[in-house]
Amino acid sequence: MRGPREAELLPATVATAVKVVIVGGFGVGKTTLVGSVSEIRPLTTEETMTEAGVGIDDLAGVERKSSTTVAMDFGRITISDELVLYVFGTPGQERFWFLWNGLFEGALGAVVLVDTRRLEVSFDVLGRLEDRGVPFVVAVNSFPESPGYPLDELRGALDLPRTSRSSSATPAPGTPAATC
Repeated sequence: MRGPREAELLPATVATAVKVVIVGGFGVGKTTLVGSVSEIRPLTTEETMTEAGVGIDDLAGVERKSSTTVAMDFGRITISDELVLYVFGTPGQERFWFLWNGLFEGALGAVVLVDTRRLEVSFDVLGRLEDRGVPFVVAVNSFPESPGYPLDELRGALDLPRTSRSSSATPAPGTPAATC
């Protein structure tokens, strides 16, 4: 039974709530994505970067970045009267990856946000998801100065399968990838 405060936050018609985690390397736009798609004011844990990160955080390609997520971002998308999507954004730096254990608890899957200026920051993220068996899609963030690549080239560079292994005779579609 819902309490009075819960009734304000989530309509009684919602039968299903799904959790999706937004992951990606440092500075690829995860906080911006969560804020852009959320219907509520997103909860963020964005903090000013300090001298403590010098020599630890690789700012190559994001030299003007002055803040970073230190725990998570949170947003909500109502898909229909019955379905709500909760969106959790992870920190991008490897030193915060221990938070993934809790953030992925109960998640349906992940959206991997990649930056074509620095594809290499996505490799470890993709590997961690594959090692955990987490289903994911890839969203390619298009920054103004980003080089444009055909999706087939990006799929190859990220080593994304064109088909996934399936027990049926017909191969299932591979990892979905799209530009945004």
